[in-house]
Amino acid sequence: MLKTRRGGEVWLITQPAHADLAGVMAAHWGNKEFARPGYFSPTAEPERLRQEVVLAVMEHDNGWWEWEADPTLADDDGLPQGLSEVLKDPVAGMQRWRLGIPRLAERHPYASLLIADHAYWLYAAQFVEAPPEFTHQLQRKRRTYPKEVEMTALRFVGEVEDLKGTLQRHAAEDALWQAALEPNLRNPNARLLQTLDASSLALCSNVIAPVHGEARGLGEDNIVFEEVPRRNWHDRVSIEFMPQGSGLIEVEPYPFDEAPLMVSVAARVVRPYSWWRQAPMILRQFTFVRK
Repeated sequence: MLKTRRGGEVWLITQPAHADLAGVMAAHWGNKEFARPGYFSPTAEPERLRQEVVLAVMEHDNGWWEWEADPTLADDDGLPQGLSEVLKDPVAGMQRWRLGIPRLAERHPYASLLIADHAYWLYAAQFVEAPPEFTHQLQRKRRTYPKEVEMTALRFVGEVEDLKGTLQRHAAEDALWQAALEPNLRNPNARLLQTLDASSLALCSNVIAPVHGEARGLGEDNIVFEEVPRRNWHDRVSIEFMPQGSGLIEVEPYPFDEAPLMVSVAARVVRPYSWWRQAPMILRQFTFVRK
């Protein structure tokens, strides 16, 4: 759950809803300047691969389904815990990935593998110096686990590595997925998932002002996403999101197939002294435009 305080209200967005927003952005990714997912390198069925990558982006947080149905409530406000509150217990976060990574594996091993790559770098970066091209854009400051959970986290990284090996062998049974395991396809696909996860988290966590929020000053809270694949894995750029207020976001360079592109995510708006399950749902809307 992404939990943001806005004045006297609390806005709640589920992890799957945030991932769905990222998936919509993935489905619109690509134009004359940016390759679409699946098209970063020649392959026999690029459109089939594109659909698999979009599925991975859209479902990368499906391990939260069960938790979101019956969330742990915070002691201070009685509302569902936010992501930062949940992840104070790293073991709880690991369990989300244990549920989510293999959920699609039988029919979509490549999508599951990209989700596993995503999880791997989130945790491995705690222990090793992750290369810039695989450092999550919202995790640039390296963190370390408390000593009491360090070994548990290391074992989890090994567990994800083993699962990745199983998924790779399963994917290699299909000629298309076998080709897509090559770094010139797998790497940009994995990096795109990281980029869109970070972009959607920024939108859903009110880092960038929503339509129904306050207008912010020009240039305030600009966010730069680095090492973003453009035409292929060796052609990477930085993309800047520049909020203009009222949910309007200038993007430079512009990676989407429509301009303007409007996207939305469902948010539950909880007012003081109200039961959160009775709170109304609204659509937070954002519009991407060229600079």
